[in-house]
Amino acid sequence: MQLDYHILDVFTDQRFSGNPLAVVLEAGDLSTAAMQSIAREFNLSETVFVEAPVNPMHSARIRIFTPERELPFAGHPTVGTAVLLADLRTPTVNGERDAIIALEEAIGTVRVGVRARPGSIPFAEFDAPRLPEVLDAVPPADRIASVLGLLPREIGFENHKPMLVAAGPAYLHVPVASQEALARVRINMSEWRQAISPLDCVGVYLYTRQCVHTTSAFHARMFAPEAGVIEDPATGSAAVGFAAAAFAFDDYLDGTHKRIVEQGYEMGRPSHISLTLIVKSGRLSIVRIGGHAVRVAHGRIDV
Repeated sequence: MQLDYHILDVFTDQRFSGNPLAVVLEAGDLSTAAMQSIAREFNLSETVFVEAPVNPMHSARIRIFTPERELPFAGHPTVGTAVLLADLRTPTVNGERDAIIALEEAIGTVRVGVRARPGSIPFAEFDAPRLPEVLDAVPPADRIASVLGLLPREIGFENHKPMLVAAGPAYLHVPVASQEALARVRINMSEWRQAISPLDCVGVYLYTRQCVHTTSAFHARMFAPEAGVIEDPATGSAAVGFAAAAFAFDDYLDGTHKRIVEQGYEMGRPSHISLTLIVKSGRLSIVRIGGHAVRVAHGRIDV
């Protein structure tokens, strides 16, 4: 049996940057073990398998795999798959190909708005299916510093402190004092197994206010070695959780607050995630993730 697949670069408007994604179509006959093997073969941060939806009114059911495990939800697979399905299935009307793509994921149905205009790269945006939840059991700063190869005084800035947050997948969100310190991070796996593995989180999401571009609000890196991802060029699900950290430590009044998070620069894969926080009555009510996606390649895989 042969299945069609596509490769997209996500959270970028340029090929060969951003976060690469493999999307395998018509994958409903594959077993979970086969999906995991194919994801390991592609060896990208995530691979998506598209199946027929349970609800015929939805666009597709998707399953998301890292090289080592299945995830209930992830940001760049959601954006990339929605852009691909809109491109493949949506007719052009008055030169435009806008669509609402409803994806059935393990976390629930995610509705993605896709905007396509002639001569421009498609942009997709979705509301997070679950608001971020702050968890307990954060390791002390000196243990986190040992994991990252940094000094304890380089963990945290202003009033920002490490925070464990789940929005589907859980991440340890760690503020780092400077972009220079963030560039020096080297993961110590022995320390990781002692301090991070017991948290049962996907990975560690590091951020600082110092950015490459003045249009960005935060500069980030994400490491998930136990999920088979040494470093991720762009992490939408972690950005959802990061909204809770930003809301907790910064002053957000009622209204809509849009921020750009840059990531992937240390890997040579510049990425830009649009993060929107909507605050109502002093509470974080909606987290929205958006970004561009570019089709790069397609082919067939023997299974």
